[in-house]
Amino acid sequence: MVTDPKPVFALIDCNSFYASCERVFRPDLAKVPIVVLSNNDGCVIARSYDAKPFIKMGAPYFQIKQCLQQHGIRAFSSNYALYGDMSERVMSLIEAQVPAVEVYSIDEAFADMTGITDVTEVSRQLRARILQCTGIPVGVGIAATKTLAKLANHTAKRLQEQTGGVVNLCPDISRDWALRNTPVSDVWGIGRRMSAHLEGMGITKAMHLAKADPWMLRKKFSVVIEKTARELAGTPCLELDQPDPPKQEICCSRMFGKRLSDIAPIKEAVATYMMRASQKLREQKSYCRKVRVSIRTGMFNPDEAKYAKGVVVTLPYPTDDVRLLTKTAVEAVEHVFQPGFKYSKAEVMLLDLRQPGEFSDDLFALNQPAEASKVMAVLDQINNRWGRGTLRAASVPSHPDWGMRRDLMSQSYTTRLDQLWKVSCH
Repeated sequence: MVTDPKPVFALIDCNSFYASCERVFRPDLAKVPIVVLSNNDGCVIARSYDAKPFIKMGAPYFQIKQCLQQHGIRAFSSNYALYGDMSERVMSLIEAQVPAVEVYSIDEAFADMTGITDVTEVSRQLRARILQCTGIPVGVGIAATKTLAKLANHTAKRLQEQTGGVVNLCPDISRDWALRNTPVSDVWGIGRRMSAHLEGMGITKAMHLAKADPWMLRKKFSVVIEKTARELAGTPCLELDQPDPPKQEICCSRMFGKRLSDIAPIKEAVATYMMRASQKLREQKSYCRKVRVSIRTGMFNPDEAKYAKGVVVTLPYPTDDVRLLTKTAVEAVEHVFQPGFKYSKAEVMLLDLRQPGEFSDDLFALNQPAEASKVMAVLDQINNRWGRGTLRAASVPSHPDWGMRRDLMSQSYTTRLDQLWKVSCH
């Protein structure tokens, strides 16, 4: 009788992804510690490995400038266009090499390695190919369950020099070693509060959790902790997730680079956010029937008057046409704007999203003209080829003075022709 092969999972995780993206096109930063900042250069959201001992995650930038200078740490504004494009390149390489993939986040993916003969060698080849084609270093953790694959990946990064960035925990001896040498707080899904509860019960290592009574864990905590324990013991409880269904709502929201008191720049911001939201709408091939627009002031400054308001507008017909969506959103600003306030943020949200043909209107209801769909297809083709914002609505400025502060942003080396990587020979 032929039995099905035991499942084998691999977690491919990019090392310090944001910092690695910055280093790809800046070889001079190979050994320089790096931190990446949030919107408006607010606080630290990513750190290279060599910056972690000196800078805490979430530290406000204005408070750590001297510390950065003292330790020779470079700070960068978030370059989401670059990070997103580099992520797509990495994920495409993974998808081309393995039978099935679950993209878990912008910098990590689970892969189904079941049935592959020499899974360690294949993982080393995949790691080398990603590094060669993108310049992004990755760690690969291999195991019989997703939770153990996470643990294997953690071990691969922690002991990169000894492991070469690839750890296989399928052999029992390797799995047991990793479980004995991993604090329970480092196990995937065990947060700070849960680890404190477990440590109070004497469960301080991953091995202790793997050997704990799963039914007791379920009764005392939850089915999630029970599954975690079973997975650590080698029993698969989590499968690769299927691709996400189309989103039921799409939101685009940004803080302004400065407080706005006039309605004109707020309308520009709403038009800009709608440009991005409508692009996401068309990417998932959906139509929108309702739009919500809201604006608000800062909520934490006691010296500033506070105000927030939003309005929902029903469109004349389901659409993905950025021209109609922008016109509707900009007009909605008139209904929520009140003079005398200093606004800090605007938000557009696309609601009542469905696939074409799913709206059950009456026989005489309006529908999006075929010409509009053709125009949107051309718009997306141009922007996909020449870079986001190459073709845009006239109400969307190219360099708004209200835009997010990104004083330390690197170039968009892979998504803008005018910022391509330049190599000079001397």
